[in-house]
Amino acid sequence: MAEMDTSGGGGHKKGPGVKKAKKLSTRVDLTPMVDLGFLLITFFIFTTTMSQPTAMRLFLPKDADKPEEQNKAKESGALTLMLGKNTGVFYYEGQLDPTGSNFKSSTMKQIRDVIIEKKRRTPADDLVIVIKPGPESTYKDVVDILDEMTINDIKRYALVEISPVEAQLVSLTEGAGG
Repeated sequence: MAEMDTSGGGGHKKGPGVKKAKKLSTRVDLTPMVDLGFLLITFFIFTTTMSQPTAMRLFLPKDADKPEEQNKAKESGALTLMLGKNTGVFYYEGQLDPTGSNFKSSTMKQIRDVIIEKKRRTPADDLVIVIKPGPESTYKDVVDILDEMTINDIKRYALVEISPVEAQLVSLTEGAGG
């Protein structure tokens, strides 16, 4: 409880004509303020809800019976893009024919039409595009082809290392001027 001491305070000053100042002693009892502080802390502790654990929702692939079949894609839905030098793009659908008859060349500007055509012919769940940057392709080419995936709304694509056979086929085609 706050209280004020109004007692006379100090003594008399010596001498005639000296007015004595009336001193007041103040004493503030802080006990109720501390009680109120602890009361508020207790109130907030009991009324606050603890933060709920939040987790990001992940879309995991479905569990397959055989693990080796889990990442397989249909051959008819696969489109493989290989990046060469000077923004050259080479592609084939399905598996590469041993004779290389399904191996075609294009440019970065024309590859969008190839992707759109493949997307139109293939069901959305089966379409997989495999991107294989060659040893002479640039970082810009990889970024451009990833942009094409976003522009064409391709959900399933993978960035894979080019095989020696494919790299040789790309270099032979580039050397022949096609």
